[in-house]
Amino acid sequence: MSKVSEIATTFVAYLKRPDLYPELRRKIWKNIFNRSSGLRGKEEAEKWCVSIAVSEKDFIEKILKMNFVPFEEMFPQEYKNALQAQEKAPVKMGGAGSLSVIYYINEFAKAQSSIETGVAYGWSSFAALASLVSRNGTLYSSDMPYILQDQSEDFVGCVIPEKYKSNWDLYRFADKESLPKIFEKTKTFDVVHYDSDKTYDGRMWAYKILWDRLRKGGVFMSDDVGDNAAFKDYCEQNNHKPHIIEFDGKFAGVIIKE
Repeated sequence: MSKVSEIATTFVAYLKRPDLYPELRRKIWKNIFNRSSGLRGKEEAEKWCVSIAVSEKDFIEKILKMNFVPFEEMFPQEYKNALQAQEKAPVKMGGAGSLSVIYYINEFAKAQSSIETGVAYGWSSFAALASLVSRNGTLYSSDMPYILQDQSEDFVGCVIPEKYKSNWDLYRFADKESLPKIFEKTKTFDVVHYDSDKTYDGRMWAYKILWDRLRKGGVFMSDDVGDNAAFKDYCEQNNHKPHIIEFDGKFAGVIIKE
């Protein structure tokens, strides 16, 4: 498919979904006037991440003060079933993040109410819910529909064990529509996990409103913080102490709210 055809197909797909018109307007604006936002400060951010990054194990044991066991070893059968569910999915979506870190930050915060942006197959949701269900907590998830993949609606969250889904509340809109709906349900959260709009401006908008909803002592996490300088700048501008975790050649950022 040529670039022109892809743009035309995407535009028509949005036109069929009036609930997504606000996001369509934002995408048109971004692609015309703000195309550089995605990689703003990338080189600087990568150097910063490399200079302070630690392993998952070191973060969990030295910062969270918890014994580290890899997530897939704690839940071997559920993890195996999740891999099989992903393999059966006929659509391609985003891969897993640091499942161990996601699980342990929910354990550390003794989370009963957590929020995430970005779901795809549901790996991060699976990891958060594995902790939340032990306290009958709830995970609130915002996930923008995969507009060009008609079957994707049926496979969002497909790796989440069925026994966890009663503790899961999913909103299928862009964050600017999903988050206000979620905030009507719950005012504060124990854990925030951001993994949706990867542009600099998108992150800076979401970081602030999500941080404001995070309780004191709660944990804020953002994936792929080496992609641009948003996480670095947000921490520096607000005097937050960041923890950078390296895994699979990528970087996640974590802040514990003091």
